[in-house]
Amino acid sequence: MIINGKEVALRISNKIKKEIKSLNEKLTLCVIEIGENEASKIYINQKEKKCNELGINFKLIKFNENELESNIEKEIINLNRDSNITGIIIQLPVSNKYNINKLINLIDPNKDVDGLTDENKIKLLNEEKGLIPCTPLGIIELLKVYNIKVKGKSISIIGRSDLVSKPLFHMLLNMDATVTMCHSKTKNLKSFTKNADILISATGKPHIIKKDMVKDNSIIIDVGISRVNNILYGDVDFNNVKDKVKYITPVPGGVGPMTIIMLMKNVLEAYKKQKNSK
Repeated sequence: MIINGKEVALRISNKIKKEIKSLNEKLTLCVIEIGENEASKIYINQKEKKCNELGINFKLIKFNENELESNIEKEIINLNRDSNITGIIIQLPVSNKYNINKLINLIDPNKDVDGLTDENKIKLLNEEKGLIPCTPLGIIELLKVYNIKVKGKSISIIGRSDLVSKPLFHMLLNMDATVTMCHSKTKNLKSFTKNADILISATGKPHIIKKDMVKDNSIIIDVGISRVNNILYGDVDFNNVKDKVKYITPVPGGVGPMTIIMLMKNVLEAYKKQKNSK
């Protein structure tokens, strides 16, 4: 069965829109863009479009690639203090000449709608309520909607990014799954993928997962997305794998729509956290 992320995201979107409409205040998402990156522009446009659909204000602050880091720091501090700003994101990637970890950790954890500050990471580790990165949140939501149980299941995650794989590892572990994280230095990758009840791939390498690498009747979550000759590819060779497995997410239309709607959900969650902290 194909897991329809687009359909699930639409249902969640309608709920969020209703809840936002019932509020007396306007929510605002602020995106900080540093330098020029074509892929980033596409993602920023998607965020702005979704904000407009749901009645969330959208603010974009652009810095050129030669901006002093101290000026970016000042802007983040000002945004933290601004009661009209609900959520703050630094659009990644940014040039490695900036200390991105320092910049992210300047964001008020209650406005950190990407869930990347150290405080929110620690809360996830300790099973406390914080803001969680959007893609892992979306994956867990899809598993719940399709009634896919993870307790006691063997799960292999391919990739070790801070944005997806690491938080997802801890979320699944907290749900009593047996989780293995594979990466570019993993030897005999197939031995891990072939034994996984649930396989989650987040490498961005087109069709790295072939039919002979997956277990019969397993569940495949394809997080990877790459563009080759203007065609989008997932990590999984979808057409050859789909008939062998029980559930599979397509690319596009699987995890992608869930990521953007979970961001909107985090903006709403951030609003509630800020209200409660006053």
